[in-house]
Amino acid sequence: MVTFVLSGEEPYRDGVRYVARLLRRRGVLEPDEVVMVEASRRDLTAGRLPRDKLYVMGDHVGSYGVLKSLQGAPALVSLDAHTDLLHDYLDHGSWLAYAIEEGLVRRAAVMAPVLMIPTTRRTSLWTRNVRIYPALPRTYRTASGWKAYLSVGRGVERVVEDARRYLGPEVHLTVDLDVLRPEYGIARFQHGELTLEELMVLLRAIAEKFRITSCDMAEISSKVRKSKEGRNAVVEIFRFLRGVCR
Repeated sequence: MVTFVLSGEEPYRDGVRYVARLLRRRGVLEPDEVVMVEASRRDLTAGRLPRDKLYVMGDHVGSYGVLKSLQGAPALVSLDAHTDLLHDYLDHGSWLAYAIEEGLVRRAAVMAPVLMIPTTRRTSLWTRNVRIYPALPRTYRTASGWKAYLSVGRGVERVVEDARRYLGPEVHLTVDLDVLRPEYGIARFQHGELTLEELMVLLRAIAEKFRITSCDMAEISSKVRKSKEGRNAVVEIFRFLRGVCR
């Protein structure tokens, strides 16, 4: 079964409904494999989603609800244009910080972000028990001077191997579709720097190095209706995730 989470604002809900129909039309998903769940913010924070292997959602804060419902995960890999490590109040920009702080995941790795990347020791972003692998070259300041992040652009294999040593063998995998470039037209807000081909290379490398115990695909909005590239990307990514999260 696949759980489709209807939560957040209507553009998210409409996008998730549309993608469920799209996947059925493309022959990737049978009607009896779909679980459609209406979820309020209270449901997500209380962990009232069904236990499943694969979730499809709009607002990325739903991943916090998924982890609650799974009663945590050994570790987590997030592919996202943002690190989601704010620490003010629980939403799509802070859910990962809260998940780490509350022990829902022991450690996490964020791959291919371009925004919300810590640069100094005084950052307001959460930095404990998480490693960040930016899409593009970035630096951060330490007590001994400036150092470079290991970025995805310097080699996918290096990034995934480093993450494997840090996280261990088992992970929950979350894919925020805003990690793709703007031309895919899936997400509502800022986009990342990856093409679909680059994202798939990263996903395959992750699947080779880790045992993926569960996964989710987030940031689907009604914008995807108007984007052929976006629709094709959603289908390809979903097909891949379905194969590795059984």
